[in-house]
Amino acid sequence: MTYIAIIGFIAILGSLGAAMFFMLRGGEKDKHERKSKANSMARALAFRVGFSIVLFICVLIAWHLGYIHPTGIPAGR
Repeated sequence: MTYIAIIGFIAILGSLGAAMFFMLRGGEKDKHERKSKANSMARALAFRVGFSIVLFICVLIAWHLGYIHPTGIPAGR
């Protein structure tokens, strides 16, 4: 489960980095190229959201199946 979480976080950071690359990439003068850049950035951000949702669902399933256990914060007296 640890490896799945690590791979998920790497995928999330990779798609966020790709969105930043598309956002910061400059030099396009053509309107069509600007629209293409915006679509690429939106797609990368959509993948990031999708990876985050999948990782969250995997954590919930692992908790439900007993692979991981919450430790919680100890209650003070």
